[in-house]
Amino acid sequence: MEEQQAMDPKGWRVELNDGHFIPVLGFGTSAPDEVPKSKTVEVTKLAIEAGFHHFDSAFIYNNEKEVGQAIRSKIEDGTVKREDIFYTSKLWLTFLRPELVQPALENSLRKLQLDYVDLYIIHYPVALKPGEEILPKDEHGKLIYDTVHLCATWEAMEKCKDAGLTKSIGVSNFNRRQLEKILNKPGLKYKPVCNQVECHPYLSQSKLLDFCKSKNIVLVAYGALGTQRIKGRVDQNSPVLLDDPVLCAMAKKYERTPALIALRYQLQCGVVVLVKSYNEKRIKENIQVFEFQLSSEDMKVLEGLNRNFRYVLFKNVADHPEYPFSDEY
Repeated sequence: MEEQQAMDPKGWRVELNDGHFIPVLGFGTSAPDEVPKSKTVEVTKLAIEAGFHHFDSAFIYNNEKEVGQAIRSKIEDGTVKREDIFYTSKLWLTFLRPELVQPALENSLRKLQLDYVDLYIIHYPVALKPGEEILPKDEHGKLIYDTVHLCATWEAMEKCKDAGLTKSIGVSNFNRRQLEKILNKPGLKYKPVCNQVECHPYLSQSKLLDFCKSKNIVLVAYGALGTQRIKGRVDQNSPVLLDDPVLCAMAKKYERTPALIALRYQLQCGVVVLVKSYNEKRIKENIQVFEFQLSSEDMKVLEGLNRNFRYVLFKNVADHPEYPFSDEY
């Protein structure tokens, strides 16, 4: 990481294995259904004004039109240029067949009204039956899977990069075994630049992080503050990360919020962090992660918080034999 960029939130970025750069702090745009779409436009603009240049969305979030609108309006008013923005989209599970990959990306680009995305990633290493349904289910309410080899999907992703529709390609929610399937693929043209997974002080992903570093793959963290605790997706009795006494004590010591301590910890571990907020004050606050540094002693203390605890459980998908959620590595 270039030292002179360390205190510049607009420039603090890390190089990907294909030569492009990713800002180490990103703004996550997923939101519960009850949040109005107009709010997405508003908070995305606020985030750009606060200094965020990295935006993470996906087909499944159903908000790419709004995120694109916000980005374009901030380009039009001169706040940023297109090349200042790093935008990620994701390939949904019903589009993993090779012939469906590029049309899915083109569909996202139409919604965004952008010529390219900076990063396109496979959302999960599990294929579902293609069709109108986002989560196709049988009469017993079980998901209907599709049989697609991940390597065939990856070759179609490579073609999207060659076509200039995306600058970089990567994966999400892959474990080591699934990453190795792609890395060991005969005739591999491009390695995944990243693996986006749930990661926070209660789920440090240290083995997976070490493996990714050894292969020059960036680990991108979602749920970095312990998630939005959406009913049905997160156990409501689960511990609240930001109430952790160790984080709270450290927040007092550094005169920062527990959220900033959690984010700073990840950055110093070499993880690219996504943070979500629909609150203007907190959006501005989160960018302050660049204004301080944790001591190596405090980093060790925070390492001790890991309990391999997952907040985000997509139970149906997790039942798939290809997707062992318990396999942290």
